[in-house]
Amino acid sequence: MNETKSTCPYCGVGCGVLIESDGAQITGVRGDPDHPANFGRLCTKGQTLHLTASAPITLHARLRTPRLHGQAVSWDHALDTAADTFARIATEHGPDALGFYVSGQLLTEDYYVFNKLAKGVLGTNNIDTNSRLCMSSAVAGYKATLGADAPPACYDDIEHAQCLFIAGSNMAWAHPVLYRRLEDARRRTPAMKVIVVDPRRTETAEQADLHLQLQPGTDVALFHGMLHLMLWEGLTDTQHIADHTHGIEALKAIVREFTPRETARITGLSEDQIVQAARWFGGSTATLSLYCQGLNQSSSGTDKNAALINLHLATGQIGKPGAGPFSLTGQPNAMGGREVGGMANLLSAHRDLANPAHRAEVARLWGLPEVPAKLGKTAVEMFQAAADGEIKALWIACTNPAQSLPDQATVTRALQRAEFVVLQEAFDHTATANFAHLLLPASSWGEKEGTVTNSERRITRVRAAVPAPGESRADWVIARDFGQRLETRLRPGRPTLLPWTTPEAVWNEHRETTRGRDLDISGLSWQLLDHAPQCWPYPAGATSGQERLYTDRCYATDDGRARFAAVPYRAVAEARDARFPFSLNTGRLRDQWHGMSRSGSIGRLFGHTPEPAIDLHPQDMARLRLQDGDLATVASRRGSLVLPVRSSTNLKPTQAFVPMHWGPELVTGGVNTLASPALCPQSRQPELKHAAINIVRADLPWRLVAMAWCDESQALQLRQQLRSLFGGFGYASCVAFGHERSGVLFRAAAAGPASAATLAQVAALFGLQGERALHYQDVRRGQHRSVRLGMVQGQQQLQAVLLAGNTRAEAWLAPLLQQQLPAQTYGRALLSGSATPPGPAPVCSRQVCSCFDVSEAQILHALTASTGPADTRLARLQTQLRCGTQCGSCQPELQRLVTSQSLAA
Repeated sequence: MNETKSTCPYCGVGCGVLIESDGAQITGVRGDPDHPANFGRLCTKGQTLHLTASAPITLHARLRTPRLHGQAVSWDHALDTAADTFARIATEHGPDALGFYVSGQLLTEDYYVFNKLAKGVLGTNNIDTNSRLCMSSAVAGYKATLGADAPPACYDDIEHAQCLFIAGSNMAWAHPVLYRRLEDARRRTPAMKVIVVDPRRTETAEQADLHLQLQPGTDVALFHGMLHLMLWEGLTDTQHIADHTHGIEALKAIVREFTPRETARITGLSEDQIVQAARWFGGSTATLSLYCQGLNQSSSGTDKNAALINLHLATGQIGKPGAGPFSLTGQPNAMGGREVGGMANLLSAHRDLANPAHRAEVARLWGLPEVPAKLGKTAVEMFQAAADGEIKALWIACTNPAQSLPDQATVTRALQRAEFVVLQEAFDHTATANFAHLLLPASSWGEKEGTVTNSERRITRVRAAVPAPGESRADWVIARDFGQRLETRLRPGRPTLLPWTTPEAVWNEHRETTRGRDLDISGLSWQLLDHAPQCWPYPAGATSGQERLYTDRCYATDDGRARFAAVPYRAVAEARDARFPFSLNTGRLRDQWHGMSRSGSIGRLFGHTPEPAIDLHPQDMARLRLQDGDLATVASRRGSLVLPVRSSTNLKPTQAFVPMHWGPELVTGGVNTLASPALCPQSRQPELKHAAINIVRADLPWRLVAMAWCDESQALQLRQQLRSLFGGFGYASCVAFGHERSGVLFRAAAAGPASAATLAQVAALFGLQGERALHYQDVRRGQHRSVRLGMVQGQQQLQAVLLAGNTRAEAWLAPLLQQQLPAQTYGRALLSGSATPPGPAPVCSRQVCSCFDVSEAQILHALTASTGPADTRLARLQTQLRCGTQCGSCQPELQRLVTSQSLAA
């Protein structure tokens, strides 16, 4: 058994992990107790990394050989074809007819090679990243105010803060390991105040001292209103403003209009809430802001970021322990991509493409006469240009735009119209793979070498524990080999710009480009990183990285002074009206990651939220005459899809919420069919957090549900086969379930009964044939019921169920199957179609703890027999059921259940 230190590939917390492996097989994973980002903790997703890396269900989904037009080919043939095509298009139409769309899940070395390939070898700045969808507004906000894209705080500041201001972030679910540190800090410092700004009452908001449940998109108005009060009540640091900033007078002229009354009118908050937030923020000895997509994914995302930073500059809450504006990165290496200039408006080491001096510096470093001056197409613009025929070929690496980009109709048109689409990917089942002419197999987590940078600017080594399967290659190697072939066609006889033979060589070249820059890492060697993770900057001569910036109050501007941003308040780009009266918000689930190409292969990660749904306020449900589980057609100005509805008091009326993860791989259409492509004018980040929508009942009365346990190696293949049937229904979804076993759940609805051939196909896929299958059929009424039984440890158990037409029996058949309960006593009732079984019904309860598969019913039952203070009851509960004792991701929910039971008692 071997153990390899590496980094988690999920969110921007950047947790250290220890990979356990046996030969070529990853067998386990645990948190690295020595890593300063997590000190051994992992969330639910990190805890299951070994399953996504080594389980047969995932290995089946791995892309193992290059495929050209669906046929396996050699690497030489694949890369020669790609190089011939890209060279031809560059010659005929110019290099700007090409586009590269890469990913915040690439390693820094991968990013660097792609950036140099596009801007140096091909001469186009059309390279952008899915980090544009999550972090570009944070980048623009930092640069507009502090002068550089450099989060000034560190994770340790959570322990030093007296006031935590969390805006547009559900940390408890999106950054759970970091949220554990927040919980620890509150226990040590009971006087700490936590303010949460969010239109939804999330798990994070429920634990706050003050929840500011504002109207969507009104964050700038709130921040201006808070500054108005801080100025009025003398809560600003006048010395810091005078000595270290510019522009306060212009900002005062704007915020003068944002009285408590006016701010309350715009935001929907009470005046008292606004006053309290301003006093806690400005009156604290140390205020730390933590923010994420709720601010960034907006048509005014840069303004929201800058307006929040204004509060820190005005109160001097920056450059000291426990204080500062801290943007939480969404993806594991969005920071690394920005560092190497892997975006359409950047160059290496945070240089600006629009700056002639910066272009000259990079040209000199790369040994080129010049780098192109024309700004490249950003993510949404790139796919719009491809849809319009301006971009002829797309190279996509480690991302899934057919799921994640807004306005999916335009994205589909772009992928269909492009002459040549290359997808460099580890998995072959993503929605984008369906459009690729050339698929190139890339190595994945546990198989790669390089570095990543987390939210606190800490660089950590990523190491390979096992070889990549099949013919998979490292992403930087694929880009280098393709680029060298392009050079022979476009730059014959010249020395290669892509000479590296190891990732360390790429790192060394990247490191040299940072010398003298704000992120100077000229003193940080590969060997030092092998010893321990380090924050940047780490200039030559330093003995450690700098964890906290601006401690001397000298900012990264020409004169060392920060700049207040006098930004106006602007409403959301897409206003609600009579045709689209609802505001749609999107966000994350606790146990899933992005488009689920990795996390969605594991059934236990569906336990907490098993199926797609759209959340609506109970008043809206009643007005629309909808009940939980009913299907509704959800439409925006760009498209529509059908979703089950679910009642939720976490939203205000006329608001709706859908998790971002539900793409076309799991549900008909996908949520980003609805999303708006409206862009922030500064950051070019789309407004994924808001769209105006309409909701009406879907006229799809005929229903089908099928579920089965299956062999782990066949589960994902079964889901892919079922996905091919989506188009035959008005609604369809397909997900995994099961904690220790692999199960598949397929649900569909239509205006009328499916054909006998379709039902037979579904039944065959679920193995509902042979002597162990029982059937009932009423062709005239479109009803069909089948079950398959199997002997498990001496008991007859349900192995597969298909209900069509009348699906009421799902209420008790589903828990009977999923909880693996004895079925022989039910006899023919298994086919009866009755909503109630002949005897006690199996308890159906949602999962709370995914580590130990503990349900809400189990928790409530244990709490009814428990007495004493809430902390004592929680400790007793955890001792009894172990829930919340491993990763801790369910801790906020456990605390809520304990509190609600205590109040009820």
